[in-house]
Amino acid sequence: MKKILVAAVIAAIAAFIGHRFMKLKEMSLASREVTVKHLNCHYLKNIEYGAEDITILRDGLAFLSTGLKFPGLPWFSEEPGKMYVMDLLHPRPTPMELHIKGELDLSSFNPHGISAYVDEADDVYLFVVNHPQHKSQVEIFNFVQGKNTLVHLKTITHPLLHSVNDIVAVGVESFYATNSQSFPNDVLNFLTTLLGLPWCDVVYYSPKEVRVVADGFLSANGINISPDKRYIYVSDIMGHLIDIYERKEGEQLMHLKSVAVGSLCDNIEVDHKTGDLWLGCHPNAMKLSMYDPEDPPGSEVLRIKNIHSDQPVVSQEYVDNGHVLMASTVAAPYEGKLLIGSVFHKALFCDLK
Repeated sequence: MKKILVAAVIAAIAAFIGHRFMKLKEMSLASREVTVKHLNCHYLKNIEYGAEDITILRDGLAFLSTGLKFPGLPWFSEEPGKMYVMDLLHPRPTPMELHIKGELDLSSFNPHGISAYVDEADDVYLFVVNHPQHKSQVEIFNFVQGKNTLVHLKTITHPLLHSVNDIVAVGVESFYATNSQSFPNDVLNFLTTLLGLPWCDVVYYSPKEVRVVADGFLSANGINISPDKRYIYVSDIMGHLIDIYERKEGEQLMHLKSVAVGSLCDNIEVDHKTGDLWLGCHPNAMKLSMYDPEDPPGSEVLRIKNIHSDQPVVSQEYVDNGHVLMASTVAAPYEGKLLIGSVFHKALFCDLK
């Protein structure tokens, strides 16, 4: 009888694990194939190893983080990551590398999500998620206009900021940040992912306080803010959802609703005129994690119009099977143009008109 019970327990555990792996494949959209839908695009010069995140100021200055090295994903250069800027109002916009000054170890610079904050004096502060030695910290820079220079001001670390993916700045030293993993420990994180436990969160940081302001995400990824600064948008990448929150007094967040997108959407950019959300997405995450150059991970750009209405409109704006652009992460619009970045590949400059 004891042997029968042991065998039954082992069989039950094996069946449960098998079931969870099947659910993980479903969440990864492992069987999904896409139909190509291209725009009039060309590759951006100087961007050879990905532009994981891109953000554009109202005056047309675009910032790009490049060269991300992330556990579990491929990378093709051992050089440190770099930051670029390009002026979209220039007749021939070209990314230019930003010089970084200050006390920052550039040899281990590994930039991920980024956000810009412009104060009342029009000074530009660039917030960059950095993973030196695969740690998690946030760098704050001052952008020196006209000199293509970032002056490093501060490095921020905190136990609650343990697996930061993306960030949205709301002050010169304050921001919301997403943790895309439940724990900094890889084994514990794998178990929570396998079990489908929604334990990821969003953290608010200021010099006076640090606290969790939203939770219940399978994996909190991209984050951004509405043009009127009233709403915060978060991508639950494994849940295939965009969650909408309203900012309340004391930087509290109140969940309003979720919008299903049917893809694994990474970063969120917001059109500063229309308020439309633009999402860089992974149509099949299994192809990304099991990278095969013969069957590369594709790219997908989604747009959400009228997200606060009863019937938001989600549309495909760009789709590729990985033979033009692999593993798109961000789509940033500006005045009829669109920049599309990727984890480790290239970046596109597209015409929407």
